[in-house]
Amino acid sequence: MTAPSRVVGTDAAGLEAAAAALRAGAPIVVPTDTVYGLAVIAGDPAALERLFELKRRPRERSIAVLVADRAQAESLAAFTPGAIEAGDAHWPGALTLVVDRHDHIDASVGRDDGTVGVRCPGHDFVRALANEVGPLATTSANLSGEATPEEAVAAAEALDGDVAVIVDGGVCRGTASTVARIAEDGLVTVFRQGEVELV
Repeated sequence: MTAPSRVVGTDAAGLEAAAAALRAGAPIVVPTDTVYGLAVIAGDPAALERLFELKRRPRERSIAVLVADRAQAESLAAFTPGAIEAGDAHWPGALTLVVDRHDHIDASVGRDDGTVGVRCPGHDFVRALANEVGPLATTSANLSGEATPEEAVAAAEALDGDVAVIVDGGVCRGTASTVARIAEDGLVTVFRQGEVELV
């Protein structure tokens, strides 16, 4: 892999550079409250395709979406009362809620069954970035099935190709988010147990 073209910090200049790259359709590496992530603007099919290529991720494995707040989350999907309660209790934080995608949202966001995993992360920079450009389709910055490096440049170098911008937020050594769906009747299904305990 050739050297990344640009490494920025989590200051205002870094936010501007990251937002510009995303708007141009380029994947970027960003710090989150869990691990380093590989991100594109949700609903940009070409950028999402590049994300899958960089990660060598099977197409049938869906990508979660990071949002600035619950209002932005609800612009993407319908939340059950239980999901709203869980989001209010654990957001910002390490809880990904699997919810029903709105019909007007591009099918490239989420799964073929009409659901999408949504999370409001406990990281100021990522929330500011989502507030700036919209929801972010984000997955861990590593090749599929491998560990995610804890440092920004190493995370980018682990990918199968270059990203436009690497946002260096220091060491990211968090626990993966809990992934869960909460039905209308309140039934909780946990797909991945992470930091947040729901049941």
